[in-house]
Amino acid sequence: MSFDYKRMIKFEYNIGDKEKNYRMAAGAVLLFISIFTAKIILLVLGLVLVATGYSGWCPAYSGFHRNTRDTGSNTPDAAAG
Repeated sequence: MSFDYKRMIKFEYNIGDKEKNYRMAAGAVLLFISIFTAKIILLVLGLVLVATGYSGWCPAYSGFHRNTRDTGSNTPDAAAG
């Protein structure tokens, strides 16, 4: 598996709706916990998860050529017609 730095800076949506919801929820939980524990690492991880979940783009996914977003090619309408 190779990491492509040039592809990493291109903004292409690569996070699916289900994963966006998971990232937003996990980020919100980490932000909430970081308020009470005063842990900077939890704050940073929470912010990263919320930001990538909100934007729908993960630079690490771009670098590793990973995409969890449904491109629409496997939809029932496309298969039927």
